[in-house]
Amino acid sequence: MGVVRNEHERLFEAPAEAVGALLDRLSAEDDPVFPAPQWAPMTFDRPLAVGATGGHGPVGYAVTEYEPGRRVRFAFTPPDEGFHELTVEPRGEGRCLVRHVLETRQRGLDFLLWPTAVRPVHDSMMEELFDNIERAVAGGCARPVRWSPRLRLLNRLWWPRPRTVGVPPEARLLRGSVERPRYQDAYRMDMRAGLPRDPGAWTGVLRDAFPVIAREGGEVLMDVNTAGLTARASILVDERHVTLSTAVRADTTCARLYWGAVRRAHPFMARMVLRRVHRGLCLAAPTAGDRAAAAPRSSVSAPSHLVSG
Repeated sequence: MGVVRNEHERLFEAPAEAVGALLDRLSAEDDPVFPAPQWAPMTFDRPLAVGATGGHGPVGYAVTEYEPGRRVRFAFTPPDEGFHELTVEPRGEGRCLVRHVLETRQRGLDFLLWPTAVRPVHDSMMEELFDNIERAVAGGCARPVRWSPRLRLLNRLWWPRPRTVGVPPEARLLRGSVERPRYQDAYRMDMRAGLPRDPGAWTGVLRDAFPVIAREGGEVLMDVNTAGLTARASILVDERHVTLSTAVRADTTCARLYWGAVRRAHPFMARMVLRRVHRGLCLAAPTAGDRAAAAPRSSVSAPSHLVSG
């Protein structure tokens, strides 16, 4: 087994107390620095504190050391070994250095995956985190990270897949729109900070090809009748999830034949389009730093020039 050590740091023309306060909001609903929704958010089973467990995406870890405003260390969840940590160091009046250190042991396929896939993603995420600090304390980022084609491919490949669920009780428009449906399904993805809560923003799931015929609260109902089918699709958005549901009834021989031909492909297509729109909206959403800079509570008294290191 080999040991990997990876370090990133950046010097900010901002007080350590102001930057440390931003890091103290890691994993909170208003997390101003972790690069979500473009990447999976950092989440824990409780507010940031020693003993909190969680991680981001497939990477699991727990908080083992925490000095508010100064340092937080995360230990990787077994079978992974090692840690990563963020520190804020004062560097004179109105200036501080933020450093991220990762140290872990490689095993098995790690020797191949680390240089080809994991390190490029990790390196980008850390620099994006620094970009968000810059946006939050200075109101903008002079030289934001630009994704390479390989990074875009990795982001696409690792994007989460929709989960199959039952049609939610809250999808009242859908439930009342098709009498005695012969087929129903529903697929769900997690909402992320920065994503639109207006269900109308999600109608691109069906490429805006079908008319919206009703709207109530966080649900929109679309008419997806085709080839004689009575079919409706619902998009339901709440604080935690976006759910795409479908109800279908085939009343004629022609409709039954058509539905018999397309039914097997329908779940695949529904999951694919929901995932595509979810990712597209995440990539188009404001960064965590932009959201923090725009929020009244996040205003920070700091000079606007930052020095990269």
